[in-house]
Amino acid sequence: MGLVSGLLLLPLAPVRGTLWVADHLLQEAERQTTGPRAVHARLAELNRALEEGAIDEEAFEEEEERLLARLDSPVRYTGRPPAAPAHGLPDEGDGGRCEPPGHRTHGGAS
Repeated sequence: MGLVSGLLLLPLAPVRGTLWVADHLLQEAERQTTGPRAVHARLAELNRALEEGAIDEEAFEEEEERLLARLDSPVRYTGRPPAAPAHGLPDEGDGGRCEPPGHRTHGGAS
């Protein structure tokens, strides 16, 4: 970003900051409501409701299947694929090396 565009866009900084905070709050809310802990807690509530007779067997089984499917495939419920590793951090496929982009190893066989 150049100096002129930076100065022209400066009045929008509070809006961008607010959007950033809102996005992070949304991500955290999704994580808390669709994460494994929330699903396990809901399964426990469901079991209690069945034991107390608040719900019937059929309703229990439907909800249990839905929750277990959520545990098996979180991507389907969050709408997002698993997060990619941060740039420059080791990934399983690179042998644990941590190199900046464009870095070439000199020497040795390639």
